[in-house]
Amino acid sequence: MQGKYLDELNAGEEYITPSRTLTETDVVMFAAMSGDYNELHTSEEYMKGSQFGKRLVHGLLGLSVSHGLIFRLGILDGSAIAFLGMDSWQFKAPLFFGDTIHVKLKIAEARASKSKPDRGIVKFYLEILNQDGVVVQCGYKTIMMKRRP
Repeated sequence: MQGKYLDELNAGEEYITPSRTLTETDVVMFAAMSGDYNELHTSEEYMKGSQFGKRLVHGLLGLSVSHGLIFRLGILDGSAIAFLGMDSWQFKAPLFFGDTIHVKLKIAEARASKSKPDRGIVKFYLEILNQDGVVVQCGYKTIMMKRRP
């Protein structure tokens, strides 16, 4: 699928991604890749005595998975140029092993570049929600996008 160009994205449009369940394998692989073996994520015994009572999924793993879920929508396929940054990102609730998340994506702003007419900037507002509809993370991601040729 060809993604949408900047010119086809309008402020206020909303999209809902497919969902994905966060697994033990995801956490083990993320810990290995990042080097974050904190017992919050890797020790059931340690976490039994915590306020949560069980292990937590890395918050950054949830953020990473959300980025992949957005790409599953297809709107950025072949039209995204670069990920430019994040603003006001909040970790609002914990993620647990077995949680199923999806992303509610809203176009907050879409504007053409003043210096490069073939591209522009889109600011997306994201909410990562778990299976109970709880917003676990939210904030803005900014992506440079191609304009229609």
